[in-house]
Amino acid sequence: MADNRSTATHPSQQTEFNRRTFLDTLLATGFVSTAVAVAYPVTQYLIPPAGGEPATASASAGRAGSLKPNSAAIFKFGSKPGIVVRTADGDIRAFSAVCTHLDCTVQFKPDTSQLWCACHNGTYDLGGSVVSGPPPRGLEQFAVNLRGEGDDAEIVVSRS
Repeated sequence: MADNRSTATHPSQQTEFNRRTFLDTLLATGFVSTAVAVAYPVTQYLIPPAGGEPATASASAGRAGSLKPNSAAIFKFGSKPGIVVRTADGDIRAFSAVCTHLDCTVQFKPDTSQLWCACHNGTYDLGGSVVSGPPPRGLEQFAVNLRGEGDDAEIVVSRS
């Protein structure tokens, strides 16, 4: 005898299969979208930008007349601070104002004629060398040029 059962799928089974495929696709798309939405900002945070900051060759540190003997002034050298010092003898010197220990900003102490880092009490002499404290190396020294004459001369600081 021949089997009279129909091999065609029942319409309700076809509809259920299409609903299941649709829901699976919808859930997979939602999962992938969520994963991308989380992963993209994390990777952008972890990978630094390719360009970076252009190196600054020189900067103006103010006017010579505004810098009295045995005093100093902080100036901006690119994105980092610099410090220009006029010694008691009248010499003008410039250094990076970023401490080599933990990147704090150094200050000038006129009573000791030294550069001092307040973070961990590190001190530097007026040559940029470490005198005491935890800094592992001296400050980067910059070349100083005066543009103009007298007290109106502009102090121009550049990398050595």
